Amino acid sequence: MSDARPPRTYMSVPHMSGDEQPFIADAFASNWLSSVGPSLDGFEREVAERLGGVHTLGVSSGTAAIHLVLRYAGVRAGDRVAVQSATFAGGAFPVVYQGAEPVFIDSEPVTGGMDPALAAEYLDEAARRNELPRAMIVAHLYGQHCDVDPIAEACERHGVVLIEDAAESLGATYRGRQTATRAPLSALSFNGNKIITTTGGGMCVVRDAAAIPVLRKWSTQSKEAKVEYEHVELGYNYRMSNVLAAIGRGQLRVLDERVRQRQAVFARYAEAFAGVPGIAMQEEAAWGTHTRWLSVAFLDASVHGRTPDDVGGALERDNIEARPIWRPMHTQPLFAGCRAVGGAVSEQLFRTGICLPSSSRLAATPDVQDRVIEKLLAFLTR
Repeated sequence: MSDARPPRTYMSVPHMSGDEQPFIADAFASNWLSSVGPSLDGFEREVAERLGGVHTLGVSSGTAAIHLVLRYAGVRAGDRVAVQSATFAGGAFPVVYQGAEPVFIDSEPVTGGMDPALAAEYLDEAARRNELPRAMIVAHLYGQHCDVDPIAEACERHGVVLIEDAAESLGATYRGRQTATRAPLSALSFNGNKIITTTGGGMCVVRDAAAIPVLRKWSTQSKEAKVEYEHVELGYNYRMSNVLAAIGRGQLRVLDERVRQRQAVFARYAEAFAGVPGIAMQEEAAWGTHTRWLSVAFLDASVHGRTPDDVGGALERDNIEARPIWRPMHTQPLFAGCRAVGGAVSEQLFRTGICLPSSSRLAATPDVQDRVIEKLLAFLTR
C-alpha cells in the first residue's frame, strides 16, 4: 500500500531565486572553486555594504565565525564567557573550544534575548568579585533583536568584549540600524534553513578592519606568508568556498523579498489564531523589525492541555515539521555544573514555545499553510 500522506511540509527550507545561477556559472567557468575567488570577495563586500560600517570574512559556518571572533576577543583557557542561555548550541560550543567556562544569562520575555538588567547586574557583581568574563555573547533569536544597546553599554563600562550572534537575524533592524553592527565582533549564518543561504556557511562581522587579516589567516590553517607550509600558530579549515559565496551573492539580492514573504507567512498565522484560546504568536519588540525567520507560537497548556511536544508530534503524524524553541543551555546535560544567572524566563519560553513552518515559499502556497493551520487548530480544540 502506498503512503497516502501529503508531501512533507518542512519548517524552513532554502528558496532559490534564479539570481544565483549567473554567479555559480561564472565560478565554474573561471575554475575559482575553492576558498579564494571573485565571488567570495564580492559576497563579503556586498554583505558589508548591506550592513554598513563593518568589515566581513566568509567562513564555513556561523559556529566557525563565533569561534574565530571569540579567539580574536582574547578568550583563552580558564576565562569566563557570559552566554545567553536561550540559544542554539552552536552559539555556546565555541566557548568550550577555547577552553573557557560559559556562564549562562537568562532572557527577557518578549524576544527571548538576553535580559539587559540581568546582564548588567551580573557584570556589576562579577566586577566586585574580580571575576569579570572576557566576553559576552548575545543572540538575536528567530529573526528579531535582543535589546542590545543597554547590554553593550554595560559591557563597555566593564571592559568586556560584546559579541552578537546574529545567525538568525540577517535583515532585522534594531533602532533603525542593521543587525550585527552594534558589537565590535559579530557572526552571521547562511545555513540551509536561514532566511537566505549559501547552503552552508557563515560570516565574521567586525567593526575594525585590522581584524580581517588576522581572522583570514586563522581560517586558512594559519599558514605563514612563505612558499613552504610553515605554521607558527594554530589555525582552522574555516574559509567559505567561492562556489558557496556565488550562491550567497544571488541570495543577498532577494533578502528584502524573503523578509516580506516570511512576514506574510507569520501574518496569516496571526490572523488565523487571533482570539483562539491558548495560543499566541510571538510579539514584535518595540525596538526593531522582526524578519519572522521563524514563526513562533506560544501555547497555554492550562487552556487546552497541549505542550509543544504534543503539538509537534501531532503535526508530524500529518507530515508537518514543527519544533520546540531552543532548549536553554543551562538545562543541557553537556553544561551541567556551569553557572546560570536566572533561568526561569528561558525555561518558561521553552515549555511553551513552538516554531511553525515558516519557509518563504509558503507565501505563494497558501493552501499548504492552511493545512498547517487546520491541523493545529483541530488538535488544540479536539
